[in-house]
Amino acid sequence: MKTFDVLIVGAGHAGAQAAIALRQQKFTGTIAIVGEEPELPYERPPLSKEYLSGDKTFERLLIRPAAFWAEREVEMLLGQRVVYVDAEQHRLGTADGSVIGYGALIWAGGGHARRIPCVGSELSGVHTVRSRADVERMLAELPGVDQVVVIGGGYIGLEAAAVLIKFGKQVTVLEAQDRVLARVAGEPLSRFYEAEHRAHGVDVRLNARLECLEGEQGQVSGVRLADGEVLAAQMVIVGIGIVPAVEPLLAAGAQGGNGVEVDEVGRTSLADVYAIGDCALHRNGFAEGAAIRLESVQNANDMAMTVAKSLLGQHEPYQAVPWFWSNQYDLRLQTVGLSIGHDQVVVRGDPAQRSFSVIYLRQGQVIALDCVNAAKDYVQGRALVVGGTRAEPVALADASIPLKTLA
Repeated sequence: MKTFDVLIVGAGHAGAQAAIALRQQKFTGTIAIVGEEPELPYERPPLSKEYLSGDKTFERLLIRPAAFWAEREVEMLLGQRVVYVDAEQHRLGTADGSVIGYGALIWAGGGHARRIPCVGSELSGVHTVRSRADVERMLAELPGVDQVVVIGGGYIGLEAAAVLIKFGKQVTVLEAQDRVLARVAGEPLSRFYEAEHRAHGVDVRLNARLECLEGEQGQVSGVRLADGEVLAAQMVIVGIGIVPAVEPLLAAGAQGGNGVEVDEVGRTSLADVYAIGDCALHRNGFAEGAAIRLESVQNANDMAMTVAKSLLGQHEPYQAVPWFWSNQYDLRLQTVGLSIGHDQVVVRGDPAQRSFSVIYLRQGQVIALDCVNAAKDYVQGRALVVGGTRAEPVALADASIPLKTLA
């Protein structure tokens, strides 16, 4: 049985950054990364954007080239799925029967794309966008596809729709709620993106109720709605979130449910076991201390550094400001903070000019900004969020007043 001083499960942003941070902090022990996919760690956000569109090759998605990991003596155990953790014996097992020991375990398992729970979900031509292999399968099928139905009006679904409409496909987006991006953004941003997608030819359906997926000879052929309408489709893309990949940890006795619970430095309830990234359920100061999971590169990177420092005796609580981004058409959305629990929304600038910001307040305090083609607002607005700034809505809405003067 091979044993490592630090064993990292998950070869995504969080896992890769944990190894990088440990070496940056002069950790000299042995490190290995166990990855479910056969690929070296790579960036996932471009999968639904630049990689799907062909604007980036896979090599440009790699977080670091192979030589980097070899030089820093980070062993890569790729194509291996962890099936159990023995926390008492400090070891875990993979699907191929391998057993690996650890001194400390960093769980960066991320999550798996949520499957659509309806008849027909197993048909060929039904896709999620979570891995390189997912996108490769889509690209292989696209030449024979005219009509695509995207289930879910979140960022993944909208980004994929923007790429596919450029490819000349007929695209329909089905959103169960009364607006797109309902879980993460305010109504002004939702309505802006609905209008943009419709202007580009996407059929955006709100309050859509799915009945089942229909198929012929094992291949998807259409999507049946609850009202009986059938939308023809040779491809269906499901973008309804992820299920955190924490089953082995929970089975080993870790506290959790929707993710695995961690404290302020990333420790789980199991001895010498940490969790970071998409799957880590942590109390976040930018969400009024609520226990949340954050699915973002920022969260993955910053939690990785927190845990790396903790393993080296530097206990610095995780308190990084959340940020996100999305590219759709020629629109660059940059978000800072969390709009959870906002009670007021201020629109700064003119959405008709396709450059504006949506500012979220809670009890008069700025808690988040969504900035569309407004990089200056994003940069300056960060200080307002970090400082918990109280500002008059009239001043926030006045685009002639730089946000930095309000900090």
